[in-house]
Amino acid sequence: MNSMLVIHPYRCEGVWVFDDAKAGLVQEPFVSGADVIIDRLVAGLAGAAEGFTLLFSAAPFPGVQTHLEWQREEHGGNWYSCPDLEMEGWLCPALFKYFDAAPQRIYVQCKQRAT
Repeated sequence: MNSMLVIHPYRCEGVWVFDDAKAGLVQEPFVSGADVIIDRLVAGLAGAAEGFTLLFSAAPFPGVQTHLEWQREEHGGNWYSCPDLEMEGWLCPALFKYFDAAPQRIYVQCKQRAT
């Protein structure tokens, strides 16, 4: 399994979603606070609604923007807090398409998508 993972979220009908053919996901939504965390992370990123690159890993990496800390499991998904933003969001069971178990920390970087 890769240690650096990449998805390309975009807005669809007002909701942050992403597609990942390898994981069998189409318009997988971010909900329950995860969407609001994304709003904050991409606030200064031009064209983010049309799509941006989200790099994430259970290990720190150069250029990391912030990290999420595991809080608890609920409804098959997991709640994470973002201490830098003082926010909390729920990641659905699609998380297990990328990790065997919910990581204690997820390191994140959002950047413009290369065209």
